Amino acid sequence: MCSSPSTTLRASGERSRTTSKNNGHSYPQSGPGKRPLNRCLWAGTDPLYVAYHDQEWGVPVHDDRRLFEFLILEGAQAGLSWITILRKRENYRRAFDRFDPMKIARYDPAKTRALLADEGIVRNRLKIESAVRNAATFLKVQKEFGTFERYLWAFVGHKPVCNRFRSFKELPAKTEKSDIISKDLKERGFNFVGSTITYAFMQAVGMVNDHTTDCFRHTQLRRMSAAP
Repeated sequence: MCSSPSTTLRASGERSRTTSKNNGHSYPQSGPGKRPLNRCLWAGTDPLYVAYHDQEWGVPVHDDRRLFEFLILEGAQAGLSWITILRKRENYRRAFDRFDPMKIARYDPAKTRALLADEGIVRNRLKIESAVRNAATFLKVQKEFGTFERYLWAFVGHKPVCNRFRSFKELPAKTEKSDIISKDLKERGFNFVGSTITYAFMQAVGMVNDHTTDCFRHTQLRRMSAAP
């Protein structure tokens, strides 16, 4: 994916900054005797964030279960920082049946009450009820298109969009494409899929590559996307 940080993360100042070679962070080296790797500054020094940046953000996702997981987590992140959700990610997997949409679509009021009492996740009734509704809608899209992946990736021609942003100031909070996808998702019945959240989702699942050009992952992902 060639993706960009969301407006929410930009406001928090955590994920929406450009890469810097002299930002005070001591980055792991790429190998013995090698120079330190340059990363997008939002990765910081938190091991969880660094791992997410290096291993997941911008990597194309084509597995339906993982796409659904990111869809729910991006919605849960609305109004919060992404690191908050990352730290709760395993709790979400436990609480939401490893993001099995068939199971989540069958959640009843008793399950909702149990989730509201679960301190390991964001205990917001609207977000929890939205996850249940989105699961049912997700299943409908799977039935119509065969897979959710086939539906979603068609918006970008089944190939990541590789941007070439050199600085944070160039990164968009949303795009015309995220507007289109958001509108379609809403019309199908999805919640917590505004254009800004949708663009953050696109970044997370690799539909766009918004690592700045001086970040080592930008080149890696660009080459991955260009491979036959």
